Amino acid sequence: MLITSLRGISGRLASVAASATALWQRVPSQCALCRRWPAERICADCTAHFFSNPHRCPTCAIPVPEGVSHCGECLRHPPMLDACIAAVDYAYPWSTLITQFKFQHDPGWAAPLAELLLRAPNAAALVRHAELILPIPLSRQRLAERGFNQALLLARHMGASGKLRPDLLLRTRHTEAQSSLRREQRLRNLDSAFEIHPRKRSTLHNRRVLLIDDVMTTGATLHCTAQRVRAAGAREVSALVLARTT
Repeated sequence: MLITSLRGISGRLASVAASATALWQRVPSQCALCRRWPAERICADCTAHFFSNPHRCPTCAIPVPEGVSHCGECLRHPPMLDACIAAVDYAYPWSTLITQFKFQHDPGWAAPLAELLLRAPNAAALVRHAELILPIPLSRQRLAERGFNQALLLARHMGASGKLRPDLLLRTRHTEAQSSLRREQRLRNLDSAFEIHPRKRSTLHNRRVLLIDDVMTTGATLHCTAQRVRAAGAREVSALVLARTT
């Protein structure tokens, strides 16, 4: 009953958000950064000026010096992810735009931010390589507050809708905001918060799975979801995130 209810609410809200996004994209805009008019929501000049992608650890996306293969934490404690790619650091101006997207009820940011995400080195290749794409789900309470799942909207604009399966990974309970918690506290906070749909576990068997999220802080959310996906038999589990805190 709970699963059916969650899916119904998610489907209705996603449909409303998609319609709003399509309408918003037809409205003339100005660049949110330089205020050039008319322009894309982020003009090409601002994208070129602010977009940079430093050398990153391939399994947690934290910036590392050139020539370093993996960060120390991933060497000491190999993560659940086979690969992890982040497009940008969670810093100005991207943190401001993500805040508008998530907390100011502006789903129109989904398309330009998804385009930004795919600019990251090897991001498009990771999408092509995946057999199934799973956006990180929100709790029913968070979804009702926000009106849309930002990870799902990003995933829908990646040009791989045939691989997108938001029905497989479920958020089974609401958790308090993670922003003020350390990694160990976040892992405890997320315990049993995610599950694979019980009647669809076999869908993941021996498949290459790509998880999509907007912001990665400690990696606790991706760690917990990757655990569930691997336990269901996935052959590979990777992640693609828009921004990484440093």
